[in-house]
Amino acid sequence: MALKTILVCLTTPDHSDTLLKVAVPLARKHGAHLIGLHTVEALVVYPGIAMHLPDSAFAAINQSQKVEAETIKGVFEKHTGHEDFVSEFRLVRTEAQSASERMIESARAADLVIMAHEDRNSDRYDQRNAQTQVIRNSGRPVIVVPLDYDGPKVGSNILLGWSETREAARAAHDMLGLADDSAALTVLRVGKTHQDTLKDSDAIDVTEMFARHGLNVTLEHRDPMGDSIAETLQSVAFEKGADLIVTGAFGHSRTYDFVLGATTYELLRDQKLPVLFSK
Repeated sequence: MALKTILVCLTTPDHSDTLLKVAVPLARKHGAHLIGLHTVEALVVYPGIAMHLPDSAFAAINQSQKVEAETIKGVFEKHTGHEDFVSEFRLVRTEAQSASERMIESARAADLVIMAHEDRNSDRYDQRNAQTQVIRNSGRPVIVVPLDYDGPKVGSNILLGWSETREAARAAHDMLGLADDSAALTVLRVGKTHQDTLKDSDAIDVTEMFARHGLNVTLEHRDPMGDSIAETLQSVAFEKGADLIVTGAFGHSRTYDFVLGATTYELLRDQKLPVLFSK
């Protein structure tokens, strides 16, 4: 299924240019409706807290957010103004909700969501961990783009991290919507190689499914040799010259993730390429 609605979450002026360099070529290729979403933070004063903010302080905060929003809108229009596809800039107030909740609301009507890697030096407090929340709760595939990424257009050379999980299957099929015709695809299983090929029938089946879609697909196994799954994915992606890593997200309980860590969190902490997460 082709992408027809793409949502790009433009949180700060610093990273809007980077995100749109990824989003605009995808919208152009698919003739998609591209939505640039920016949320404006609500200033909440909690009952029971004795504080007074003069009118000038409220005015300064509102003016600062207005300037930021106009700057982001300008970047969006610079990238989309001469394109043939439909583009739309949305400015949404968070009101009593968090920025991530507003992003999730908009994401549910999109075929694909594009977000920047978290940047604690630039992100507002209410934008922190938005990537995790949107991946977990929107029900939509999310591409997270590294800060200052300036690599190739995504979709022609893809690495899929495969495992016998619902999340991996979801990622595999979500990927079909953005892969180029005849794209190179490596299906990678990380772990000990099975001696009996039939024990890996699920990976063989998914590889054959991709071949029927016309992708140039290969199946590979890699022993991590002491590295984490995330490290192995990134290493193989670099080796193959991939422009996108695709993986299922948050396949374990939150308690497991908190105690032992997880591939999703590691990729979100340290990524070198755009990563498509599907939950």
